[in-house]
Amino acid sequence: MKNSILIACFAMLPLAAQELKLPPNIEKLAAKAEEVVDVTMDGALLQLAARFLSDKDPDEARVKKLVAGLKGIYVKSFEFENKGEYQDSDLEPLRAQLRSPGWSRIVGVRSKKSGDNAEVYLKSENGGFSGLAIISAEPRELTIVQIIGPLQPEDLRDLGGRWGIPKIDLGRKPGKED
Repeated sequence: MKNSILIACFAMLPLAAQELKLPPNIEKLAAKAEEVVDVTMDGALLQLAARFLSDKDPDEARVKKLVAGLKGIYVKSFEFENKGEYQDSDLEPLRAQLRSPGWSRIVGVRSKKSGDNAEVYLKSENGGFSGLAIISAEPRELTIVQIIGPLQPEDLRDLGGRWGIPKIDLGRKPGKED
């Protein structure tokens, strides 16, 4: 009996590292969108991409080190011609997954005026962070980002602007321009 439980636990370990499942209704949004960005980089592909980053350039060296521990980067982005081509309810099955144990919403921004909404979730595991999910919902654009692997929130600064991940400046000082 003990062995059966151990085998079942080990069999479930890979499930903890798997990416979020995008609901079918989100996949169907591609047919309505004018522009679709779909980035799927598993661990092996990330290692290959890291080979093209320079060890001599400090920024690229930081990204290369960070990418070495990642298991995947997944980005889905849809740009629509008109407002209302997707509903907030389309995101509910995804948000339900992010309410499961281990995930914590660390940022929530909602603007009634512009209709822009952003949410950032971190997955905690073994005393550290093992995943990150971002949902950015604007009236004519929807972007979902997931990063799997050990990381810190400040790592977003180094990954931003690469592989479809939005550029995020967490260390911005007042008066400093991008």
